This record gives sequence, C-alpha cells and structure tokens, in this order.
Amino acid sequence: MIAIGALCTIFGLALTAGLGADWHPLLATDGAGIVMLVSGIALAGSGAFPLVFARLAARDDTPQKL
Repeated sequence: MIAIGALCTIFGLALTAGLGADWHPLLATDGAGIVMLVSGIALAGSGAFPLVFARLAARDDTPQKL
C-alpha cells in the first residue's frame, strides 16, 4: 500500500502541475490533483500503520497479563 500511495502522490503532483489537461477534461481541474495527493497520503499512512505497530510490539519487553 505504501508503493500505491507513492504512485498516487506522484500522479497527484503531476495533475497539480497541469499535466492532466491533455489526458482528460476532469483531470484538468484543480481538485483532481488535490484529491490524488490526499489519497496517496492516506494510502501510505494505511500501509505504514501495521509496520509501526509491529516495530513497537517487537521493542516491547514487558510480559503480557491475560
């Protein structure tokens, strides 16, 4: 998901720079680039979320009480 998020972010930057006007009229709007940027950041955050918890769990050395 992190790679897909990076791809969406790059695509969003390209749309924000105005490169989408040649592809499709809907991609020429200002909102299209912002939507792709926000989606890319959200996808990257969703992909990193389990990795951060796994790293924190590996560092935790307190015994668990059941």
